[in-house]
Amino acid sequence: MPHTPAALALAFMDRINAHDLEGLAALMTDDHTFIDSLGKAIRGSKWVRPAWNMYFEFCPDYWITHEAVIENGETVAIFGKAGGTIAGEHRWETPAAWKAVVKDGRVQEWRVYSDNKPVHDILARQECE
Repeated sequence: MPHTPAALALAFMDRINAHDLEGLAALMTDDHTFIDSLGKAIRGSKWVRPAWNMYFEFCPDYWITHEAVIENGETVAIFGKAGGTIAGEHRWETPAAWKAVVKDGRVQEWRVYSDNKPVHDILARQECE
């Protein structure tokens, strides 16, 4: 298990990139909260896990990267990019940032900050087809 909040947040990112639901769940507190870039929250690890599964089905090659990591106590800010492919043909990529709050060696909160316009544009094109 990673020993610092930053190492734990990066391990969480690794599990996201691996689409490893078991690994993600192992790194979450029971009261884990996921907050998307629109501010919608899912609370409780038992609810977050199926949400990740649905997102991985929606975007099967979803990936995130980090360029900078800032740790302040139990809070970690990560800056990088996110991307993937939707419906097997619509590739997207956007700058993104994440906030991780670590409690007792696990991720209690994972918050996404990104411009989802590329994904919204893809979904709007699909609705017109």
